[in-house]
Amino acid sequence: MFEINAIAINSILAVIITVIVCFIISTLLPGIERKYIHARIQQRIGPPVTSPGIMAPIKFLFKENIKPSSPVPGLYNALPVICFLVVLFLFIALTPYAYAIPALASLVAIVGLLKVEEICYVLMGALSKSVMSVRMPFPDRVKGAAHLNTTRSFIEDISARRSLRMITYGSFPLYLALFAPVTQARSIFLQDIVSYQQAHGPFLFTVAGGIAAVVFFIGYMIMLNEYPFSIIKAKCDVIEGPYMEYASKYRSVVFITRGFLMLTLGVLFSVLFIGIPPTVFSPTILLNIFVVLVFVLMMGIFSAFTPVFTNRQLLPSILGATLLGILAVVIGLL
Repeated sequence: MFEINAIAINSILAVIITVIVCFIISTLLPGIERKYIHARIQQRIGPPVTSPGIMAPIKFLFKENIKPSSPVPGLYNALPVICFLVVLFLFIALTPYAYAIPALASLVAIVGLLKVEEICYVLMGALSKSVMSVRMPFPDRVKGAAHLNTTRSFIEDISARRSLRMITYGSFPLYLALFAPVTQARSIFLQDIVSYQQAHGPFLFTVAGGIAAVVFFIGYMIMLNEYPFSIIKAKCDVIEGPYMEYASKYRSVVFITRGFLMLTLGVLFSVLFIGIPPTVFSPTILLNIFVVLVFVLMMGIFSAFTPVFTNRQLLPSILGATLLGILAVVIGLL
């Protein structure tokens, strides 16, 4: 019994240390993207590497908080924290120490956690009814105005509808790419997928894996709401979208969560397509970090040269990626 407890304690400590190390690395990723990719492409100096992921969250912690105009302000303010916890549980599920809990270390759990993260954006937009914390519905209800029976809308409403649209069909490519390795391992559990690749080689180096990797990258950008798929927070029309009303510590959590999600999705790829789970007690974690940096590099280059897609470009792009994902699954089954 004592030996079992010691193993459990060691596993918990290993998970905590791995999370802390990877979290620290994740705070540098937004700065690397903006400093060494966007700034270089746009031929400017760019911010310090520590600015977007470390200094910005610290700065917002010391700013004055506001009371949002929301029908459920408590839930509205809790949503960024829920997003962070979802990403944290997602990362823990990818560590080899979580493989003893099949309910957590499975693709069903991974997809479920990602869906919760997506739904939070819908709720953020639906629960915020203000513009910069001041209720400004439009059109104005002025005596004698010609818009008495017009349905009023808010910027966040637009973002919520777009978020729901992205949940409906926008995330299809990513989920198809996630299940592509199942065609080889014949299992939805991460332990089986990792073990199969360690015995037979990375899934990435197969025809199905190569196609699925392209689809995964497209889904990666969609999940991060990055250009050209950033319709839910496009600064050209909905400004910050679901994030607009968050201030102080809540906006700080938003900044932190984005960097952590960038790292977690990169680690997810290395687990499913290369068979390398993250642990600080193995030199293979360097490969996890390398994969994360490659994804950040590709996303930065791709987003720097693309505008925001409208529905006219968005639908064909997602449909094309979805068809590629289906092709990867079919080839993997053959």
